[in-house]
Amino acid sequence: MMTTKRLTQKLGAEEAEIVLVNKHNYHYQTTWLHEIAAGTRNQNQARMMISDVFSPNRVRLIYDSVVEVKKDENRVVLENSEISYDYLVISLGFETNTFGIKGMEKNAFSIQDIETSRLISEHIEYQFAKYKLDPKSKKEDLTILVGGGGFTGIEFVGELAEQVPKLCKKYDIDPSIPKIINVEAAPSILPGFNEELVAYAKKSLEDRGVEFKIGAKIQECKTKSFVINEGEEVKAGTIVWTGGVTGNSILSKSGFEITKGKVTVNGDLRAPGEEKIFIIGDCAWVMNKAEGRPFPPTAQAAMQHADTCAANIKALLHNEALESFIFDDKGTVASLGNADAMGTVFSGTKLYGKPASAMKKVVDNRYLFLLGGPRLILKKGKLRLF
Repeated sequence: MMTTKRLTQKLGAEEAEIVLVNKHNYHYQTTWLHEIAAGTRNQNQARMMISDVFSPNRVRLIYDSVVEVKKDENRVVLENSEISYDYLVISLGFETNTFGIKGMEKNAFSIQDIETSRLISEHIEYQFAKYKLDPKSKKEDLTILVGGGGFTGIEFVGELAEQVPKLCKKYDIDPSIPKIINVEAAPSILPGFNEELVAYAKKSLEDRGVEFKIGAKIQECKTKSFVINEGEEVKAGTIVWTGGVTGNSILSKSGFEITKGKVTVNGDLRAPGEEKIFIIGDCAWVMNKAEGRPFPPTAQAAMQHADTCAANIKALLHNEALESFIFDDKGTVASLGNADAMGTVFSGTKLYGKPASAMKKVVDNRYLFLLGGPRLILKKGKLRLF
């Protein structure tokens, strides 16, 4: 979306035909999916019609699913048709990665898109309604088990900590019965964050009833439980896996060389050996040459991919030099619910509580502003009151 926006700004209508292919006629904020999954945000608030952002007179919109990229033929095969291209940008997003954990793919929900997130919130509320009405229900049916203590998992349990008390009130259930349990194999949650910030996040969530099982390796996911460590079974009525993602499987199907599910692109964001194919977002590893490892695969980085990608497509059209991607780290803020958050901004300044939460909302609204201006912020902006 952002690459398309930048291309419309950099190229005149007579210079190139811009074609955007998406399987839905709407776009959504992936950074809000955990809120839909928890039930704290309506799904319609998180999505926007693509035709509201781009005029069909300026961008040709094709609503179809990509099946395969025929890179040797400059052709993209879709479910219902196919299209040819002169330059191609692949930004197909992520798929859930269960790392081969037995039963995880079959038995756990995952936060992938609008529909899978909506199913989670509906299932959670169903468990509360069922517990109230069915005398055979067990207390453990109201336990929500979240696998993975990374960014998505922690933001999700932060929203659950707000939503579960509301469900207790709605269905007249003793608030001491439901449990929210986060399971993480690593020795700490939120890898990559400062220890002080992690400690703040953990205490904030624990104070609101979230339980943590740290250093707990998930051996198996059953229909209503995790088996962790040496065989301990943690039972629940709702199981959600947030422990990992990988690039879209269409990449490997199309013959790209894959490393841990993604393509390691050149500095100019083109696929290795390809002059006309750019790969960005969750499908790409972009190397930080100074540190010898990829830049973090964040939404912030993906937005910046768009700037470099669009600039380089324009450069190719005008026979100009291409630029290399340079990540401008503006900091990272993790939400812990509507009125709480923590993170760092700009040169490493730490933020906690309501100031951090306000900054998180500014970050989300900034994306909307860059994509659709003030009108999109007013329509879809994250303006929940503290």
